[in-house]
Amino acid sequence: MLSARVQTAIRLVYPPHCLACGEHVSTEFGLCGACFSETHFITGLVCDACGTPLPGDGAEDGILCDGCLAARRPWSQGRAALLYSGAGRRLVLALKHGDRHDIARAAAPWLARAAAPILRDDSLIVPVPLHLLRLLKRRYNQSALLAQSLARETRCDILCDALVRTRRTPSLDGRTREARFEVLHGAIAVRRSRAAQIAGRHVLLVDDVMTSGATFGAATDALYASGAREVCTLALARVGRDA
Repeated sequence: MLSARVQTAIRLVYPPHCLACGEHVSTEFGLCGACFSETHFITGLVCDACGTPLPGDGAEDGILCDGCLAARRPWSQGRAALLYSGAGRRLVLALKHGDRHDIARAAAPWLARAAAPILRDDSLIVPVPLHLLRLLKRRYNQSALLAQSLARETRCDILCDALVRTRRTPSLDGRTREARFEVLHGAIAVRRSRAAQIAGRHVLLVDDVMTSGATFGAATDALYASGAREVCTLALARVGRDA
């Protein structure tokens, strides 16, 4: 560990900056006051399946939003740390497209707090995969970075290469919910060499953003087909219900 003097010297030369806007802040991996106020952490009562905030004080368990009542999710429970808006949206985009690996490290306690109600003693953390061509272009999988940070924070088991994309799918931006599910159907599978490690486990799927849930749904189907005992989902950010 670095001594206090060395840490102080480093901070003088490289002062910590806000994760979202770059302004100077007092602590590493923090947000300035303005960006913190624009980062909408999801707390209180949420839908037990998709993690969207609901009116109420958080005293009830197992409540579902209208969307999840109308179309039941294939996974057991789901949560998200942030709403995909304001500074939260900027953080996700910077992590996804800006090589900002530090955001994944900062997000670890946010993810752990959101996941606390759905974590089990034997949870196996599995990130949603990128297609190989997209991974080669981006050079990293942002969902795997989040999963690794969460595993360090919670000391849960992790299997980063459990899932693969069986085909390259087009961008889902601007597509309807139905179209998203159609595009993702059958596009994710469990890697054959990892199937035995999935069987009988409680799996926590991790992704950067949840919109319709189509990606989580395709991954959940693949995990259950390989014998997972239970699948829950966790996103860094959740698009609003009406988005």
